[in-house]
Amino acid sequence: MWFKSSYSGANETECVEAAFLWDGVAVRDSKNTSGPRLSFGADAWSEFIASVEA
Repeated sequence: MWFKSSYSGANETECVEAAFLWDGVAVRDSKNTSGPRLSFGADAWSEFIASVEA
């Protein structure tokens, strides 16, 4: 199930959606749901979130 990032701007042109996968996370542009998606393994996603929080 895809969900909109809580950090997406109020402007409808800046929306990111994410979905939890059994082995990581996928990210896509909510304006182009059939377009390209980025997938991250669980370890890579955890490192990304930790660096963003820092």
